[in-house]
Amino acid sequence: MTSTVPNAVQHTDAAAPPITMFGPDFPYAYDDFLAHPAGLGQIPATEHGQEVAVIGGGLSGLIAAYELMKMGLKPVVYEADQIGGRLRTVGFDGCDPSLTAEMGAMRFPPSSTALQHYIDLVGLETRAFPNPLSPATPSTVVDLKGESHYAETIDDLPQVYRDVANAWNACLEEGADFSDMNRALRERDVPRIREIWSQLVERLDNQTFYGFLCESEAFKSFRHREIFGQVGFGTGGWDTDFPNSILEILRVVYTEADDHHRGIVGGSQQLPLRLWDREPQKIVHWPLGTSLASLHGGEPRGAVTRLTRTAGNRITVTDATGDIRTFRAAVFTGQSWLLLSKIDCDDALFPIDHWTAMERTHYMESSKLFVPVDRPFWLDKDELTGRDTMSMTLTDRMTRGTYLLDDGPDKPAVICLSYTWCDDSLKWLPLSPKERMEVMLKSLGEIYPNVDIRSHIIGNPVTVSWENEPYFMGAFKANLPGHYRYQRRLFTHFMQDRLPADKRGLFLAGDDISWTAGWAEGAVQTALNAVWGVMHQFGGETDPTNPGPGDVFDEIAPVELPED
Repeated sequence: MTSTVPNAVQHTDAAAPPITMFGPDFPYAYDDFLAHPAGLGQIPATEHGQEVAVIGGGLSGLIAAYELMKMGLKPVVYEADQIGGRLRTVGFDGCDPSLTAEMGAMRFPPSSTALQHYIDLVGLETRAFPNPLSPATPSTVVDLKGESHYAETIDDLPQVYRDVANAWNACLEEGADFSDMNRALRERDVPRIREIWSQLVERLDNQTFYGFLCESEAFKSFRHREIFGQVGFGTGGWDTDFPNSILEILRVVYTEADDHHRGIVGGSQQLPLRLWDREPQKIVHWPLGTSLASLHGGEPRGAVTRLTRTAGNRITVTDATGDIRTFRAAVFTGQSWLLLSKIDCDDALFPIDHWTAMERTHYMESSKLFVPVDRPFWLDKDELTGRDTMSMTLTDRMTRGTYLLDDGPDKPAVICLSYTWCDDSLKWLPLSPKERMEVMLKSLGEIYPNVDIRSHIIGNPVTVSWENEPYFMGAFKANLPGHYRYQRRLFTHFMQDRLPADKRGLFLAGDDISWTAGWAEGAVQTALNAVWGVMHQFGGETDPTNPGPGDVFDEIAPVELPED
């Protein structure tokens, strides 16, 4: 997701309880569910060893497979590309292996508490991510309309940026009950959360982010709206989100998803890879030492090419090798557009309303380009100004966001020359990696005319445009106005007792099914929903002291808007 410079939304008391990203739509404590000693549930011994297809080896698929394996089922993981999905960490040819680039997810908020459970489980470390004006960022340059401003704190920026930050705060208070909702989320006050959110959903489902700003007296100035779009309030500009539903943005700010980010030391792809190899100590049916890797002979099965329903309401899966297997249950964790194009699907897989919801899913484009450099030269001080030679940079030029990533003053480092979304991402699409790099260096050369970035580059660039990745076709879901009903159908699909009997057995998961798409937390939460759904289908149940998301669904179900 985007968001940023003057990290404006800081209304809550520092002593207030920590917030979690369970969000207002479905305020279920996934972190408590995971931490409970009773575990996530159990299935009858007669079902142990039953195979369950898990389609997609990203974070959601690996978590679903890992937890189903612990229950005694046998997950069969299919992956078309590589384990990790959009947790993709790559190196640079010919460079030190410690130099890596995060092509997908690279920063995670502390409010991602279910995600943090798995980060801790596999023994990964995190460190503060150098967002604009964060404590981990030595300096930030904001460059708009050819004018640059150097800042180590927000107070170093011109007054207009603080005015924009204040306008955003006022807009949230006046139009979205920010403080009240933030307090309710911290206190996990479910009745109050539902009361506030149900009114906002009914009032704002048809409103764009930009329209929400325009309705606020605080943002009556076009100049303020323009600056806000280009610079934002925490990690980058928000203008690429302006056409999206304001409900998408409110979920982010309520749950502090865009604040206090941390990166995973060594790269985020380690998380799914370690889950793949992990041998859980508490496991049913399988002997100690069992892992997902051992159940698969080391490698997942390949791409799924066909999905059908067959006799007995089974799910039949054909993979790229032509192998055909039939399952009583399957979990699909890929981006939903794959079911419309890359995979030959039987219409009977889902009710027509769910097909409509998948077809209407709106994905955002996103591009990144990284280069390895000999050292973090940006920390050198300019002899005339005493400032850092180069800074984390936000600009309205082609690069938009430039991030400086290092492991210490004497070690090779990495620059993310550009991180962009939507139209800004599409501008890069026809260009080769080296062509992209040349345009980026030209843009940055106009901001830093005395800095020879090229002289520090020690390897070829690596780049990604997620809209051009055949098994993704976009970076993440972002609902447009009027899409709330579609998202509700997809998120609640795991409650299959509510579906016709001939439409059960195939469960959706993944961050685009969640209410917090674009965040790994959403992948975790929907995986756990699917695990509960599969367990329920096999006649299993949770411990009474640790009810799962399906057990409490009626108490906290998302708001249901009328269809007529």
